Amino acid sequence: MKPYPDYFITPLPWLPNIPAHWELVRNKNIFEETKDVVGDDIDAYPLLSLTTKGIILRDVASGKGKFPKDFNTYKIVKPGDMAFCLFDIDETPRTVGLSQYNGMLTGAYTIFHVANINPHYAYYYYLSLDNVKAMRPLYSGLRKTINTGTFLSCKLPLPPRPEQDQIVRFLDWKVSSINKLIGVNQKQIECLNEKLLTVVNDLLTHGVKQNRAYMKTNMDWASEIPLEWEISRVRNHFEILKRIAGSEGFDVFSVTQQGLKVRNINLYEGQLAANYSGYQFVYPGEFAMNHMDLLTGGVGIADHLGVTSPDYRVFRLFDEERCYAAYYLKIFQLCYRRHAFYRFGRGAANVGRWRLPASAFKNFEIPLPPYDEQIEIVRAIEIEEHKIKTVIDCLQQEIDVLKEFKKRLIADVVTGKIDVRGIEIPEYDLVEEDSDGESEENTESMEGEMDEE
Repeated sequence: MKPYPDYFITPLPWLPNIPAHWELVRNKNIFEETKDVVGDDIDAYPLLSLTTKGIILRDVASGKGKFPKDFNTYKIVKPGDMAFCLFDIDETPRTVGLSQYNGMLTGAYTIFHVANINPHYAYYYYLSLDNVKAMRPLYSGLRKTINTGTFLSCKLPLPPRPEQDQIVRFLDWKVSSINKLIGVNQKQIECLNEKLLTVVNDLLTHGVKQNRAYMKTNMDWASEIPLEWEISRVRNHFEILKRIAGSEGFDVFSVTQQGLKVRNINLYEGQLAANYSGYQFVYPGEFAMNHMDLLTGGVGIADHLGVTSPDYRVFRLFDEERCYAAYYLKIFQLCYRRHAFYRFGRGAANVGRWRLPASAFKNFEIPLPPYDEQIEIVRAIEIEEHKIKTVIDCLQQEIDVLKEFKKRLIADVVTGKIDVRGIEIPEYDLVEEDSDGESEENTESMEGEMDEE
């Protein structure tokens, strides 16, 4: 593939030049903002989400994610409309999407009808900018917002319509090929993760010794355990704590499925509280769990002093003579992965608030192997994790390379660095970007209030 023969210089800070026969047109000539809201016609519009995969239908019945109290102010979106998140741009996983559905999106987004351009070309162009957050010169304020008027006054490159169509055909073909390769690796990673989960489950519930007798249990996630082990309850070994910090200045922990993560509050990472003085302490060696969402929540152990949401559960191990903390961290994490806490939940699952009451947690049954075997089990798990995760890391590196290549290809084609006019497009299967378990969904509860994590 070769460049175009002639170019001219543009005034756009993120686009130094474009092919000489292309135009620069203002966004207002192709985008018309629409502010129609669903009002009382909520049942007529399926819920949509803007994600790293684009605009997708949201599965409300799954209970995953968070939902507002009502959807009356959600905006109507039609096929061919484009949605932009024009605030918190650097921290938002995806700020542009092209809808193929009739549905509704949060009123926090800006929705445009598209005309006088191939909408897929416009989407590819703004996707290429979003991939590198190129529109920083247009930001204003602490929340890195682009004013709608400023956006509409901005210019974009516009090839002749036949060339737009060819660019879209070419990119659909190449992106499908790349997505197919990415999907193969993602499937392998899914299989390896499932294999690892099975191995961890087996070690945690059967131990490391061979040829032993087992007894039946009432635990859904552990139908049998070695005969010489005991069955106990959380309350016999752990106590729940609640100590409000009273001041700010501490690291803020998010509770994820991978453990505790320190949030970068200076970068407006995720949903933010107005003040962190009401957060609760988590001391080194203590556990913190998101018991508010039993589908996507997690648990971790703090390695230094920090604070976490007062709505979360902080607890500590007091029976250190019989319980190895790392073993029970693996137990609790497995229970989240296997949804073992779910049947003890209370609340409203359809709004992402299916909680584990303190009484249910305290009475939750857990295995109690001999202390020395708990240590052996954790070591065996760590060996298996290292082996499998080494392979997963290699596959993930290949995925990362393919994703970077895809971003570069899209950017080079839609900005005219590569001339694809004479390329014949073969028959191919259109392959959308598949979920890899890391596709991030933009926050859908942004209208005037920020929920706690």
